Amino acid sequence: MPPEYKAYFQSEIGLLEIVGTDESIRKVNFVEGEIGNEEMSQPDLPPVLSACLAQFEAYFRGEGREFSLKLEPAGTDFQKAVWRRLLTIPYGQTVSYLDIARQVSNEKAVRAVGAANGQNPIAIIVPCHRVVGSNGQLTGYGGGLWRKAWLLNHEKKFSGPQMALF
Repeated sequence: MPPEYKAYFQSEIGLLEIVGTDESIRKVNFVEGEIGNEEMSQPDLPPVLSACLAQFEAYFRGEGREFSLKLEPAGTDFQKAVWRRLLTIPYGQTVSYLDIARQVSNEKAVRAVGAANGQNPIAIIVPCHRVVGSNGQLTGYGGGLWRKAWLLNHEKKFSGPQMALF
């Protein structure tokens, strides 16, 4: 297994920890609690992590709508199929768990899709926050529903003249 590197990005919705290799991004998680200054220093990052930091900067400024990074999340084949589908959800839009279930398996797989969505190891870049309940309501988000609402409103604000969803 190649060596892993960590980088941190301070966003409006909390500190993000980015884990990657020389070639790819493997994880992006919200950090709860304090991180020491020695952990926060980011000398000699591989280009993919530096690119990720720059793309997060653009995303949170409302200028970046897509991430262009090599991703290698660890998961089952089914989870990876769900996560690939999440990558096709347009910026500023939402789909339901049922929509994804129909696209990756069958509509009876809604719970399995929800579980895979909840196990997404690459927050924001793999936009699991764009998945809502069939009734349009916010449901589960590993980073907290308040972050999901913030991300959806942020994307709506920069995707055109539309009203906030939540």
